[in-house]
Amino acid sequence: MKKCPFCAEEIQDEAIKCKHCGEFLNASSRAGASEEKTTWYFKKSFIFIALLCVGPLALPLIWWHPHMKPAWKIGLTILILILSWILFQMTMESIHTLKEYYKMIDTIR
Repeated sequence: MKKCPFCAEEIQDEAIKCKHCGEFLNASSRAGASEEKTTWYFKKSFIFIALLCVGPLALPLIWWHPHMKPAWKIGLTILILILSWILFQMTMESIHTLKEYYKMIDTIR
């Protein structure tokens, strides 16, 4: 018998997971378990779809992602903000062009 390093309860020597607290005792099992427990809203496909639908409003999904490195978070944030700014400018230019066309139509009447 040995003690669990997480809850200090007695467990069997061959145990790989504590029956009292549920923690894995070796690092390889713990790493595999954390990958399985990734919630649905942190999956790459969901984040990609969210970015396409709501743009920069999906940035918290990137920043709260538990397995993403800070360099990736910063890079994706900068890329998304630049792309959002470009699309905003294009939209404003389109609105301006439409207003000019409406003015031309009004002057013809």
